[in-house]
Amino acid sequence: MGTPEAEYAAFEEKVKRTVYLDNISPQVTDIVVRTALSQFGTVKNVQFIPDYFKSRNTAQCALVEMENPKQADAIVSEIAQFPFMMAGMPRPVRACPAKVEMFDDRPAKPGRNISCRWLEPNDPDFEVAQKLKRLTKKHAAEASSLLKQQLQEEENLAKQQNEALKANYKKYEMIDSVIADGTARHLAKRYKMRIADD
Repeated sequence: MGTPEAEYAAFEEKVKRTVYLDNISPQVTDIVVRTALSQFGTVKNVQFIPDYFKSRNTAQCALVEMENPKQADAIVSEIAQFPFMMAGMPRPVRACPAKVEMFDDRPAKPGRNISCRWLEPNDPDFEVAQKLKRLTKKHAAEASSLLKQQLQEEENLAKQQNEALKANYKKYEMIDSVIADGTARHLAKRYKMRIADD
């Protein structure tokens, strides 16, 4: 390993070529993300960010490392201009450049010291912290309600797509059997129509 400064500089380069994706459907997997973003370049790594406070069926977010910063910039600009769907889900994915704070394996920044302390009730920042806590709880309740509704819509869409697929497959099987057993030729002959062999 090199010096802490060199290690941190290499990490910053990794951050520059990484994209943060948000609002990803729970049905989307690593392979789906790689396939969807391979049109922009080589995907080096996909890391889903777990949210331990939400259920497993909620929207996901991920850090996607590309081969170079140019590819990462292309993803961000393309998704900002056009809705980007993954796996046919009606949930447009959002993208933004990754930030250092998003990585749980980030090295310590050279020369930086972090200290934590408890706030006393008479501290001026205590009331601000209480307001932020109440606001966070309110936001979490609203987000949970919206996510439940969105998940229900996605499940309904998945069922509709599955039913449409089954119906189309039955039609295909029927057409295939009509052609295979000669009924199509017989009908074409009867109504004086020409049909191609292929």
